[in-house]
Amino acid sequence: MAVILIKAIQLIISISLLVVLHEGGHFFFARVFGIRVEKFYLFFDWKFSLFKFKPKNSDTEFGVGWIPLGGYCKIAGMVDESFDTEQLKQPAQDWEFRAKPAWQRLFVMIGGVLVNFITALFIYSMVMYSWGDKYIAAKDMKQGMQFNEEAKKHGFKNGDIIIGADGETFERFDVDVYRAVAPATSVTVLRNGKEITVSKPETSLLTMLKETPKYMEPVLPNVVDSVPADCPAAKAGMLAGDKILAVDGKETNTFNDVLNALGIRADILETAVTSADSLKARTVTMVVQHAASSLSVDGAGEALDTLNMVLTSDMKMGVTYKPYQALYEPTSVEYTFLESFPAGISYGLNTLGGYISDMQYLASADGAKSIGGFGTLGNLFPDVWDWYRFWMMTAFLSIVLAFMNILPIPALDGGHVLFLIYEMVTGKEPSEKFLIWAEYIGFGLVFALMIWANFADILRAFGIM
Repeated sequence: MAVILIKAIQLIISISLLVVLHEGGHFFFARVFGIRVEKFYLFFDWKFSLFKFKPKNSDTEFGVGWIPLGGYCKIAGMVDESFDTEQLKQPAQDWEFRAKPAWQRLFVMIGGVLVNFITALFIYSMVMYSWGDKYIAAKDMKQGMQFNEEAKKHGFKNGDIIIGADGETFERFDVDVYRAVAPATSVTVLRNGKEITVSKPETSLLTMLKETPKYMEPVLPNVVDSVPADCPAAKAGMLAGDKILAVDGKETNTFNDVLNALGIRADILETAVTSADSLKARTVTMVVQHAASSLSVDGAGEALDTLNMVLTSDMKMGVTYKPYQALYEPTSVEYTFLESFPAGISYGLNTLGGYISDMQYLASADGAKSIGGFGTLGNLFPDVWDWYRFWMMTAFLSIVLAFMNILPIPALDGGHVLFLIYEMVTGKEPSEKFLIWAEYIGFGLVFALMIWANFADILRAFGIM
């Protein structure tokens, strides 16, 4: 419960900050052009608000609503999510949105996206200044990668160190390596100290990451790092430092093999009908080599042991293992205050490019299943308070918020921008009736997507999807 609370608090603070800044962008340009802003709210205040106040001599009511689904800035004379059509029936006033030139209205509409984008680049820059940049160099991945059978047919071998694709040399190992390798037809690897070129067909990034076993993943040493009390592994007799040699009679040379074997068990569990079938699917046999230090005080001797283990309902042993990042000494780069800005901007633009590239996969069935709501967003944050990761996630969400809002969908900023560009090009303003219906349709689509995203979180929580 404490972990969930920590994640939830981080998510609420991050989203609240970004929503206020986003709506502040609209507010700023509206006031610059003399447009009246009637309400400025964090969260939605349907029927009532948790808090509100109106400064003296101000036209704007500021407040906090009770529905935590974002926020809004109600601009006078504008067709928006408030669906206030009564105001539109009156003659246009000089201080209304609809009375202003199209170019001014365009700045008002892109203000939120612009602020979110600048915020992301600023946060990344300050992170670079405060913590510097740390990454695992691609060439330093000495234990290399583990590949599935399809990848091996393409010419890869376990232990290959991927250093480039299609003539591009990788400086760091991160998700960009997968993005580059997926469409590549030529991949450069280090094999036994020699550079080898592997020719492969283009593959889908989503397929590459969704396959079990995965197309490629960093090799994980086959050693258990810790065994919490009362977890299935502890009850079966597994100890910290143990090496898992086999699962269900199949040899496991890496922890990747162990996880893949458990993945097979998960597939069997999906076909279970009765509780007896479920218990059978969750029961595995493992051969482990106990670490010498766990057997005796003087550390003498090693022993093989066969363990029968009943996994949890989500097919977990409960043990921890060292992630690949812990196996290598990271490359560290420090920046002065002035140097941090180009570094942060470069990092932010690369993050945006990667996110836009990944959007193409949402149209697929697997991509639709990967959509997540508040639960997925919350899980992106660490389970302990970490300012570095908090600000990195906030910057990433700011980029996501900026990109999603600029999509040309009615009810989003991008929909309004699209209609304004049409007006500026053709000289014809869409009718208010058209704008209202477009807002209804767009709001319905956005709301349906939000329901699906959060419903998908629920299905994943129960192991259904």
